[in-house]
Amino acid sequence: MPLTTTPDALTVATGTAILHLLLPHHRTAGEGPAVAEAFPHQLRRITGFVREGAPVVFTLPAFPCKSPNPAKVLGHLPDMGERLSLTFLDALCGDIERVHPPGARIVICSDGHVFGDLIGVADEHIDAYADELRLLISRLGLTRLSVFDLRDVLGHLPPAARRDHVDEHHAPTPETVRAEIGADDHALALYRGITRFLVEDSADHPGTRSALQRACRRRAYGVIRRSRAWGDLVADHHPYSVRLSIHPQPVGATKFGIRLLDAPDAWTTPWHSAALRRTDGTWTLLPSATGARQGRLIHREGRPSHFEQALYV
Repeated sequence: MPLTTTPDALTVATGTAILHLLLPHHRTAGEGPAVAEAFPHQLRRITGFVREGAPVVFTLPAFPCKSPNPAKVLGHLPDMGERLSLTFLDALCGDIERVHPPGARIVICSDGHVFGDLIGVADEHIDAYADELRLLISRLGLTRLSVFDLRDVLGHLPPAARRDHVDEHHAPTPETVRAEIGADDHALALYRGITRFLVEDSADHPGTRSALQRACRRRAYGVIRRSRAWGDLVADHHPYSVRLSIHPQPVGATKFGIRLLDAPDAWTTPWHSAALRRTDGTWTLLPSATGARQGRLIHREGRPSHFEQALYV
């Protein structure tokens, strides 16, 4: 029988099918459902891999380290929130494999060392978190995931020198970032979201609330500058990848925002919260102090893991 569909049409159809698997998990703010055609950048990247018969490679700058605020998290190491999120990401790659047999893989670009001094987390805790991520991926058999961090780029330098290198050679100027925030609503929302997290994470700040907010606004510019720099470094090392983001992204942006777990707030991540298993078996993310009021703490392998919701609270 003669072919009724051209090879390139099959490639585009497969790329569209892959994008449709991502759309239910799109992390955005204030926008309704979107169709695959609204993401031309991602579609071009994905179909490029399909055309080559290669696994689709996604890069996800995320999983930096746990928040330093003990009212939000259960400790400085990955727990059930990370376990569930990593399992979800690996399963998503498995779903892609069913429509594109070469499958997909996600490179988790753990960016804790990029921001450590700005977010108030010790480098030893950042190392321990990233190392535990790798162990967790291995133990769970999540073969479609890998971890890439600043040690893979500038491992010959101590952490502070790595950050200095990033600032000097890759980060945009503060003036550039300020101008973008003043001119773009999405950039302004990102700046405000980061500032809010910095304020919430500064649990032991000795000064006034207004002084803390001023300091966090200043640090937010630094976080955005280094985030941009890290994104460029990731692109240099994975130039053809499909870029994912844990931050809400507008429809059609070059970054595809992805939600890892259910949470009341679109900005909530496993490293800023604790996991709670509801009585119906579903999971959500919430501050650990809230989880303690709603359920009982569960330990795994001798460490706090998550909360189980009580039937009556």
